[in-house]
Amino acid sequence: MPWPLCIVGANTFLPPFINPMATALHLSQTFAKENWSHQVVPTGDFEPCSFTQCNISHCDLSRGKFAECTFTGCDLSMIKLTEAALRDVTFKECKLLGVDFSRCKEMLFGVAFDHCILDHAVFHKRKMNGTRFLRCSLKGVDFEEAYLEKAVFDQCDLDQAFFVNSQLQKADFRTARYIALDPDRNKVEGARFSVEGALGLLGKYGLENG
Repeated sequence: MPWPLCIVGANTFLPPFINPMATALHLSQTFAKENWSHQVVPTGDFEPCSFTQCNISHCDLSRGKFAECTFTGCDLSMIKLTEAALRDVTFKECKLLGVDFSRCKEMLFGVAFDHCILDHAVFHKRKMNGTRFLRCSLKGVDFEEAYLEKAVFDQCDLDQAFFVNSQLQKADFRTARYIALDPDRNKVEGARFSVEGALGLLGKYGLENG
């Protein structure tokens, strides 16, 4: 199903030969159960919109602007986000496999993830202090040189997640699983870990629990 036309004024619709998404501002709109997988999605501004059970996988959302939007139960795997603006965007129960968030605009970047699958996503050099990851799968995620001060990894799977030169001061890893990072190559002052997680910091020394 193609992206819908938007209402410009109270009683005015854009004619069908004009692509409304190219410059459209979408305010407080709801998109539900749409299938836009593999389609070319023109850029637009979305403030604050909700997307529920939509298939947006493999779409190019480059240069789009999303402010205070919520994605719930959506598949956004392998979307392209070059120069996209994400401000206070929440993802709930979404699939975001392989998404490269490092391509997004830095200004006002803000995201939150709840029960999401983010395996092999990329946050390289991304400034995201205080970001909350709640019950997420973060297998093989690239956090190299990411700014994650005071970030929360609540009951997250960090198997093979990649932390190098990452800013992790006061981050909360107490309920995270399968943490393996080198404290000599990351800033971890004030970060909180469980006993099992703390042993994961010492993996390079060959220490094991029990």
